[in-house]
Amino acid sequence: MKKTGLSFNSRKALTVNLGEAAGTEIANLIQRLSSEIEELRRTKVSITRIVPNGECVTSSDA
Repeated sequence: MKKTGLSFNSRKALTVNLGEAAGTEIANLIQRLSSEIEELRRTKVSITRIVPNGECVTSSDA
């Protein structure tokens, strides 16, 4: 399994420069975001739109 999150040196730099509480909070936030991104990548599904009669789709979300 791939390790996500920050290295020890990155965590240490955050705590030294921002303080223990703020550095730990930001490091934990980055860890959670990284895990969520990995989850989204793992469960991503490709979608192929099917347009009946060869109609051209011009909506902005297509």
